[in-house]
Amino acid sequence: MTARGSSADHPLGPEHPLSMPAFVDHARLVVRDLPLVSSWYQRVMGLSVIERQPSGETLGVGGRPLLTLTTSGQAAIAPRNAPGLFHTAFLVPDRAALARWLAHAAGQQVALQGASDHLVSEAIYLADPEGNGIEVYRDRPRADWTTLPDGMVQMATLPLDLQTLYDEGVSLSRGETAWGGMDAGTALGHLHLQVSDLPQANGFFRDVLGLDIVSTYPGASFFSTGRYHHHLAANIWNTRNAPRRAADMTGLGTYALRFNDASALETALAALDRLEIPTRRDGDTVSLTDPFGIGLTLSL
Repeated sequence: MTARGSSADHPLGPEHPLSMPAFVDHARLVVRDLPLVSSWYQRVMGLSVIERQPSGETLGVGGRPLLTLTTSGQAAIAPRNAPGLFHTAFLVPDRAALARWLAHAAGQQVALQGASDHLVSEAIYLADPEGNGIEVYRDRPRADWTTLPDGMVQMATLPLDLQTLYDEGVSLSRGETAWGGMDAGTALGHLHLQVSDLPQANGFFRDVLGLDIVSTYPGASFFSTGRYHHHLAANIWNTRNAPRRAADMTGLGTYALRFNDASALETALAALDRLEIPTRRDGDTVSLTDPFGIGLTLSL
């Protein structure tokens, strides 16, 4: 395997989460009502259909796949305390893009669940029609982040002034005949998971897959490569000691971890082999199930 390119020449910039050694670039949700959920992501989130298959649809921005929706009449509705998705996090290019999306969402009368200033980012929270959590956020420049003496990235959960952000969005959108969807460069910046055991999550994401723990919070750990504030997060707030996720449940079915650094991928694969964690190979893509019953793929 060979690396896909250095962060310095990444089209989204050297500090973007997708330019780091490893990153999350795609997630697949199992839904009960595919037409309803797909149309909602197109109308509210501004995603476009990239590919249609009998089993579902892949949505994204500017031709970049971000989210696949599949449906199954046999899927059981996942209970709130099942391991799986806490939220998918859509990273927009800047504050202006976040403000324009907020103005659009308000025009669609979308119910928001919260909004926070995390010091490293500004984030808005909501859920899709089947209850799958969503974050829409913009990053502050890395020069504005604070690294603590222990090497952790400082984050917090402070109130976000939604009114000011909305007013900015309305001003920026004035004169536009219609909202044109998410801005080019929008990506799946991170994925936040619900897990049943935090030490087990730390052991898997850090010690097996090779991600760094860059921040902690009571009941949660945040993992990344390249000192991003997090590519993956895991919490036990609703799911402490819950059994593994069943194979056929609504919600998060699989997520994809991509590597820009071939040696980092080889190290992760060697750890999986050493620990005898079952994997399946399809070309350069390796599939497995994480410790909490969620499907995971690794690839360059």
